[in-house]
Amino acid sequence: MIIPAEALSPDTLNALIEEFVTRDGTDYGDHETDLASKVSQVKALLARKEVVIIFNEATEQAGIVHKDQINQL
Repeated sequence: MIIPAEALSPDTLNALIEEFVTRDGTDYGDHETDLASKVSQVKALLARKEVVIIFNEATEQAGIVHKDQINQL
């Protein structure tokens, strides 16, 4: 199920984004990017609908995925 970012409280949205950007294997290139910048980048991607928030009812877990990955889930 896709959850609109606007449906989440600001604190919940930030926690979800922070978990996403600090996940093992997340790479932002050759230079280090601070957490606030990473969160801002993901918020911009959400606003442009390039990534979406999904909720898996079976596992009761939420995550952020690229829009092209939705059909693979």
